[in-house]
Amino acid sequence: MSDNAKRSVPRTELKKRIVETAMQAFKSHGIKSITMDDIAVSLGISKRTLYEVFANKEMLLEACILKEREDMKAYVDEMLATSDHVLEVLLKLYLHSIERFHATHKSFFEDLKKYPKVYELFKSDKKHDSAEAVSFFKEGVKQGIFRDDINFAIVNLLVHEQIELLLNTDICEKYSFLEVYESIMFTYLRGISTEKGARELEKFICEYRRTPQG
Repeated sequence: MSDNAKRSVPRTELKKRIVETAMQAFKSHGIKSITMDDIAVSLGISKRTLYEVFANKEMLLEACILKEREDMKAYVDEMLATSDHVLEVLLKLYLHSIERFHATHKSFFEDLKKYPKVYELFKSDKKHDSAEAVSFFKEGVKQGIFRDDINFAIVNLLVHEQIELLLNTDICEKYSFLEVYESIMFTYLRGISTEKGARELEKFICEYRRTPQG
């Protein structure tokens, strides 16, 4: 192995550690409150070493968002491979999204807007996800899980707007995050499901209610 190759291995590992540590910190405390100094200290490396890998905070944040995208795609692929129908995938993703939201400080999404390049990347991801979701729902129609008289593009957009409302208003000062999120998602899924889909959904909800959440 050449000297350059030998040096690239630890640098690749260091980059991975930096991204994982930074994303955890950004999610837990918000982006604004975490400095590059904080990240360097958490990793036990010098600030100079950190800046050699990521020239600034925005570049680091971009790497974090790209890593989240990769992780989410891998998770969805795994769910698709191990689930019987699309509603089962959606419900597993619902549980996964609750875990992610619970682990994310509310200011994270607002702070993200202060980094235009990264925020555009984040928004483009959401547009791509929406297009995939519509295709996904159409597959559910073929499986007899979802109704065939629904404009999924419109409904999907409305759900995203409701989630934005949840993240950017003080509604969670009156109701718990979980209560609001459940109201959005379960009402949405009930509305688009056939009788077959509704039976599957209600089985899930009954089991879900027996398991402590949050």
